[in-house]
Amino acid sequence: MSTASRVVLGVSVGLTIATVVGVHVKQNWDRARLREGVVRDLERMQKKQENLRLLKQQISLTKELEAERERRAAESQGP
Repeated sequence: MSTASRVVLGVSVGLTIATVVGVHVKQNWDRARLREGVVRDLERMQKKQENLRLLKQQISLTKELEAERERRAAESQGP
């Protein structure tokens, strides 16, 4: 086998190995990003539920405050 053919074979083998390794690394990276996306979505949904709960609580407290203000206003006007 000539030197040129050995070099070409070596380069071809090296590029093939690099391509296979690169594809596997990219697949693992993509899988990790997909898992992170799912985790972020779950966290976002939990935060949304918490925000909705807090909003409902604030609405309830606002209604109570308004009722208390109306009651006090009615008491201050007297009979």
